[in-house]
Amino acid sequence: MATVDDCRQALHALAARLERNAEARGKLDFERTLACRVTDLPAAFHGRLSDGRLLDIADGDDPKAKIVLSAASDDLIALVEGRLDVTRALASRQISIKANPFDLLKLRKLL
Repeated sequence: MATVDDCRQALHALAARLERNAEARGKLDFERTLACRVTDLPAAFHGRLSDGRLLDIADGDDPKAKIVLSAASDDLIALVEGRLDVTRALASRQISIKANPFDLLKLRKLL
């Protein structure tokens, strides 16, 4: 099982990857709050997606977040590192993403 620090580092690595992708992709009109709940640890994180970038990552949950990702710590890290396919993880219920269907389509463009 990964630690809270491992999960935090994984989210910052994801933010860096999205930053690089945003520069190559150009502006994506997408402004949403995001919460990441780690189901096997007493941890949650929140931030915001803005123009394809993940910004302002902080500890703690955001109950009003428009997009909520829930995953076990090891699954979160595997997802960020590319060892876990998002579609398969959703289908097998290893992770869950609660969001508006249109937001899910925009999220696919980010990854």
